[in-house]
Parts: sequence; structure tokens; C-alpha cells
Amino acid sequence: MKDYTDIIIAPVITEKSANQAEKNVYTFKVAQSANKMEIKKAIETAFGVKVEKVNTLNTKAKAKRVGRYTGKTKTYKKAFVTLKDGDKIEL
Repeated sequence: MKDYTDIIIAPVITEKSANQAEKNVYTFKVAQSANKMEIKKAIETAFGVKVEKVNTLNTKAKAKRVGRYTGKTKTYKKAFVTLKDGDKIEL
């Protein structure tokens, strides 16, 4: 297994993710190659909590423009991690 620092890139801090955190669902940016079992083990190792389920989502690139130059944002994989009742992660 890879080290958990190779799998978990960063937590996603948005208003929507903060509202979901109240329902024990936390959002993380993870490596593109990581699967659900690797993400589950990495979260349990890094934060010392029990994970109930993991849902993943591959984001799509969005078109962005600065002046006359166009480009795209980067794509990444997002993981929605549901923890067992009583467990909590401080971000």
C-alpha cells in the first residue's frame, strides 16, 4: 500500500463541504489513481477514525479566460468520506 500522504492531497474547504461536515461527510482531494479502499485506509490511518463509506467523483476541466487567452482548469479526483457516528475530523 502507498503511504497515506501519497493518496490524500488536501481537504476541500467550501461552504458546501462545511455543511456536509456537520452530517459527518468530509470532502478531500485525492490522487487520480487512488481507489476507494486505498482512500478508506489512508483516512483511517491519517486521522484515527472509522470510515463508513467512500464516494468518489472525477471533476471535469472548466474553460477559463484571462483577456484574450483561453485555457482550462486542472482536473482532480474528489472523495466524499462518511464517518461512523461519534467520529470527527478537525480540519
